[in-house]
Amino acid sequence: MSNIKLAAESRKEFGKGAARRLRRANQTPAVLYGHGGETVHIALPAHATLLALKHHNALFELTVDGETRLAVAKDVQRNPIKDTIEHIDFLLVRKGEKIQVEVDVLVVGESAPGTIHVVESQTITVEAEATNLPTGIEVSVAGLAAGTRITAGDLVLPEGTSLVVDADAVVIVISEPRASAADEAADAADAAAAAQATSAETGA
Repeated sequence: MSNIKLAAESRKEFGKGAARRLRRANQTPAVLYGHGGETVHIALPAHATLLALKHHNALFELTVDGETRLAVAKDVQRNPIKDTIEHIDFLLVRKGEKIQVEVDVLVVGESAPGTIHVVESQTITVEAEATNLPTGIEVSVAGLAAGTRITAGDLVLPEGTSLVVDADAVVIVISEPRASAADEAADAADAAAAAQATSAETGA
């Protein structure tokens, strides 16, 4: 995926009141930090930023005061009710630099008939080049039998990407579905009712 370009404005006002004014003006407050430099406070176009953040681990080209900088979103604060972005922390990166990111586990295929797959880890921490971050890691469960465990070390990582978590960490488990206590109680009640009905018919 190509880099996402956003034009930003530097800002001098800080605090909750300033942030609320920005959001009312359809702008999103954010900060840029990294490489030992001073934190830069910026404002971004709200709608374009919201759309851009739908791309996981995207690389941003942020133009601030005529200078373009590469960055990745490290912390995104969302409003769960309004589905808006409250604030973003961007980490400055350079080409060739490696950083740690969380990558989604993407399950493909169907396990053996009569089994289900349980995802123990929805994301995996990896280290990759900042300008070539993976957006997800596919894991095939096709035909796997109950009792199979897929660990982080079993994952096929993109070239240039390495694990940060323990290779023995369990990511996916294949198991046989078990009825809940409520289901078992309902089945027992149905069986008892059926037996009572049969007994009544026989007695009649």
